[in-house]
Amino acid sequence: MDPNLFHQIHSRRRFLDRCAAGLGTIALSQLMAAEGRGPAAPRSHFPAKARNVIFLFMDGGPSHLDLYDPKPAMKKYEGQALPESMTKNLRLAFIKPTAKVVASPRSFAPGGQSGTPLSDCMPHLATRVDDICLIRSMFTDQFNHHPSQLMLNCGSPLAGRPSMGAWVNYGLGSESQSLPGFVVMRSGSNAPGAGTGNWTSGFLPSSFQGVPLRGAGDPVLYLSNPHGVNGEMQKATLDALRDVNQMNQAETGDLEIASRVASYELAFRMQQSAPELMDISKEPAHILELYGVDAGRKNPYARHCLLARRLVERGVRFVQLMHGNWDHHTNLDSRMKTMCEQTDRPVAALLTDLKRRGLLDSTLVVWGGEFGRTPMVQDDSPDKSDGVGRDHHPMAFSLWMAGGGIKGGQVVGSTDDFGLQVTADRIHVHDLQATILHCLGINHEALTYRHTGRDFRLTDVAGKAVAKLLA
Repeated sequence: MDPNLFHQIHSRRRFLDRCAAGLGTIALSQLMAAEGRGPAAPRSHFPAKARNVIFLFMDGGPSHLDLYDPKPAMKKYEGQALPESMTKNLRLAFIKPTAKVVASPRSFAPGGQSGTPLSDCMPHLATRVDDICLIRSMFTDQFNHHPSQLMLNCGSPLAGRPSMGAWVNYGLGSESQSLPGFVVMRSGSNAPGAGTGNWTSGFLPSSFQGVPLRGAGDPVLYLSNPHGVNGEMQKATLDALRDVNQMNQAETGDLEIASRVASYELAFRMQQSAPELMDISKEPAHILELYGVDAGRKNPYARHCLLARRLVERGVRFVQLMHGNWDHHTNLDSRMKTMCEQTDRPVAALLTDLKRRGLLDSTLVVWGGEFGRTPMVQDDSPDKSDGVGRDHHPMAFSLWMAGGGIKGGQVVGSTDDFGLQVTADRIHVHDLQATILHCLGINHEALTYRHTGRDFRLTDVAGKAVAKLLA
């Protein structure tokens, strides 16, 4: 921010805070909006197709070769090493370039009117294939989990940058007054490599960071009042904290204080809204059956997908469901089946449910992980009993999008006969991020935040919205 402008705003804050009739409090929110720091300052640059995003993040790097990108020609090269000319520039985490090719054991069949082939591991998604835009030409710059997850979610492999959900929340604010604008739910085995860095607000005000919700029990730890504290006592405490914080805000101009006030007050409102959100007992039986949520199926991901629909219905701007572990270095075939059994039905149900309710047109759904897997085999088990797997592969992988602003029923991009390199329509993760923002009515080059003397953005200094993906 320009120093003179900061001084003017700071001086106006001090003046308005000293005025009577609560004018200072009213002016604070208006000044934050004028500075572009508050959720009351939407930054849409053109009409949006999507109002909400559900990002189905598959932690660990799902194998595109076994799910979305069939390569029957690989069977001819089973057990052989690829030519050196194809592997000399590869960055591999655990295997050597001389590792042998292993073809996918999965079968693929065309689905829907579009005829898009999907793996037999995903029979439910195959029924919704005409709703999705399958991208087979994704690539990234990083080949290990932590930096690659940060690259996908935050636009940079460096820790401390704001996540995509935080940028969207900062740019558009939340449509809900009683729930966070950015919600995260985790399931499956292992914590994601980048941990909380996947949903951090970075250098943005902390009110824009993702709020983790639990699928059972208290949705947020310590949200309930402790024994002996009633609503009147809590409100009196919050009012006193707000007054002190606003005095400090007016004196210092520190926007993080306003974020703290907003967080306290949101938590107070969530004590009423969160239990209602999590109570799915009033959902019709056919909806619970659609997602696979019932007493006989202990699958947290199914519940999370249903909650994602309920969250966007209530105005939450960005919902991120993180499910792991797709990092299949060994025992690929059986572990892939397990992961798809956990996710395929709930994801297809989410698309079906959103569409039936007229929400898919305004909700952008994204499915993908941080990178793909190699066509070459990895076998680390001494006795060969665990089965083979695949190594990390950043140069080519698959991801799909559906809903608000996206043209469904198509495949964009292609890879060579081994799924090793992109051969058409290369789409970098920055291009994906630019496209997501475009669907929300945001020009990715214009959504910036001044930090340490530089204007930062989600897509760093690159990226473009991909026209082929757009409806």
